[in-house]
Amino acid sequence: MSATDHFPERFAGQVMVVTGAAQGIGLGVAARACAEGADVFLADRAEFVSEVAAEINAASPGRAKAVVADLETYEGAEAVMEGAIDAFGGIDILVTGVGGAIRMRPYAEFEPAQIKAEIQRSLMPTLWSCHAVLPHLRARGGGVIVNVSSNATRGIHRVPYSAAKGGVNALTASLAMEVAGENIRVVASAPGGTEAPPRRIPRNAKGDTEAEQGWMAEAVEQVKNSTMMGRYGSLDEQVAPILFLASREASYITGSTLVVAGGDTG
Repeated sequence: MSATDHFPERFAGQVMVVTGAAQGIGLGVAARACAEGADVFLADRAEFVSEVAAEINAASPGRAKAVVADLETYEGAEAVMEGAIDAFGGIDILVTGVGGAIRMRPYAEFEPAQIKAEIQRSLMPTLWSCHAVLPHLRARGGGVIVNVSSNATRGIHRVPYSAAKGGVNALTASLAMEVAGENIRVVASAPGGTEAPPRRIPRNAKGDTEAEQGWMAEAVEQVKNSTMMGRYGSLDEQVAPILFLASREASYITGSTLVVAGGDTG
């Protein structure tokens, strides 16, 4: 069985919200979840998330709907959950995919505003989304939250991002303990380096300086050297574990972060 194998009815009758769903891992999760029977509400700040939903619907008619939202604000997260309720009548699963390092540079080279921006991008959307979804999972009698973290809680040239993802791991563990008695599981996947198509919206809208390009190359080399398998993973290799954690097959797993990084534990 490979990472690309589908389980057509695995999520039948369930509603999944995927944030950061317009590209990369989030897009892969949304498309495969629809193929496996879920109704999926895609949320992203990118306007083309509606195009992505239309493409998914070409293969899985009517299963995908989308909204443009700023998940770095609580109002954005709340609007996403309300949108999913309006579209599908409830929420069973939340996959929080918003995040990603904006810059790569030694910590001493970060400006205070840049540090704040990294936390705002890679921690706050998960905090807001987890908070906003809880009333809806409770109304459903339970559910699952899968936070997309990172194994880069240890790595060079991205200390603020590492701190943000460490916060996601701590949120996962603590929230899981708090809501376990309500039939709500909270888990996380921590992807390592992943090969993906070029981003339609760059992680750093201002572009990398020549120095940042060099620091990025050093970080990439560090990741490859830290991975037992000596390579980056594929999108399929990241999507499959996330959907496993979201599924009933993982019903006795909560509070855990699953590192998916070819043997690199971060």
